[in-house]
Amino acid sequence: MTLPPETEANILRYYHAEKWRMGTIAQQLGLSHGAVKRVLTQSGLPEARAPRPSKVDPYLPLIVETLKQFPRLTASRLYAMVYERGYRGGPDHFRYIVSLHRPRPSAEAFLRLRTLPGEQAQVDWGHFGKLDIGRAQRPLMAFVMVLSYSRRIFLRFFLDARMENFLRGHAAAFEAWGGVPRVLLYDNLKSAVLERMGNAIRFHPTLLAFAGHYRYQPRPVAVARGNEKGRVERAIRYVRDNFFAARKFSGLDDLNAQAEAWCLGPASARSCPEDRARSVDAVFSEERSCLLALPDNPFPTEERVAVKAGKTPYVRFDLNDYSIPHDRVQQTLALLATPTEVRIVAGAEVLARHARSYDKGAQVEDLAHIAALVAQKQAARQHRGTDRLALAAPQSQALLTQAGARGDNLGTLTAALLRLLERYGAAELDAAIGEALARGVPHPNAVRLALERRREERHLPPPLELHLPAALKARDRPVKPHDLDAYDHLTPTEADDEALV
Repeated sequence: MTLPPETEANILRYYHAEKWRMGTIAQQLGLSHGAVKRVLTQSGLPEARAPRPSKVDPYLPLIVETLKQFPRLTASRLYAMVYERGYRGGPDHFRYIVSLHRPRPSAEAFLRLRTLPGEQAQVDWGHFGKLDIGRAQRPLMAFVMVLSYSRRIFLRFFLDARMENFLRGHAAAFEAWGGVPRVLLYDNLKSAVLERMGNAIRFHPTLLAFAGHYRYQPRPVAVARGNEKGRVERAIRYVRDNFFAARKFSGLDDLNAQAEAWCLGPASARSCPEDRARSVDAVFSEERSCLLALPDNPFPTEERVAVKAGKTPYVRFDLNDYSIPHDRVQQTLALLATPTEVRIVAGAEVLARHARSYDKGAQVEDLAHIAALVAQKQAARQHRGTDRLALAAPQSQALLTQAGARGDNLGTLTAALLRLLERYGAAELDAAIGEALARGVPHPNAVRLALERRREERHLPPPLELHLPAALKARDRPVKPHDLDAYDHLTPTEADDEALV
């Protein structure tokens, strides 16, 4: 920046006549330190005074030699070294001195990387904060793939960066472009590279299977060589600044719909860096015919995990519980999940289908599963009551059979007979049921009338209903009589008397 002549004249006067320091001149005139120094240097006049000696001067040879051998040694460690040798200056000024003498790496030049149409695409993830869904907070990850020749961008947002979503992003990009690039460049992602020792690389086996299915070559970039995938890095920055900034959306589906419209609209209408005279969309139209053809069948990208059902008819997956048939509890099943659906299977049999939930702690239920369990529990209660009546009053089986033939509600009849059993006892109930059956009236009301008549004939008071503990209710259970033949051995016989004499 060229300064006005009067400003340059003031700088020279303040420095040489008034003996102001360069920092004071820059502060008072509102200029940068470099601008003031440039004016003084261009004037050709000698400086007013030589630099003052510093406490650190005796230690500069040690500092320079140490930094030459260890360029990345910290200033705090150097300060400790010179402090032990007698330096008593402040650490802040010493850190500034070290920054002046630290060796600077030489600038590295890079070749401009050019590719052929349809030859290469670059892939990476971008983190865009978190998304609240119910009680859960999910990471919002952007899958970005960009064609190196035309700079066509594909953008899709997911709620995690797992392998399944990584492959889904690939498949969606290939479908959107109508073809597959021959080479895909990856950063050293765990989804792509499991292990790397120098030039030896171990790819993720699932990614290799996916690449074989679509017939492209996966290729990781060299370590610390971000320029090799600069196109996708710039694409992610472009997404942050031109799409996501101040973007409003109602959910993940809405965000992805807006992302698709943006990729086909503003992102495709921008000028292509390789040919500024044409748009990205125009160059992509030329590149599309150079892409590899899509396979006839898509690669399966479902998540498959083994889940163990406990005592309740639910299995847990991704922070939520999904219902299963009640007869499948205490079993290990297979769960298959897509972004929208969860299926629980046992072999080839599909046990349950649910809409996938991204909430936390939600119970996703099929009403038929719960209804079947409730019906089973009700039937179990009814069977327990019927079994108890059969033991206490054997003729109750005949009464219930005849009542069922008439269409009566067996659950209601069983409950009524159990109440009469509690009030009158097992023997009286069985006798009263026999009288009701003899009259051809298989109903609890007929049994109750027979019980009341029998009580009045014996002049007994009305029974009082007592709520006894379960242990005391066992007194009405029938007891199988013991075989009395065993007691005959305890009674002496005539033969025994003669043997004693």
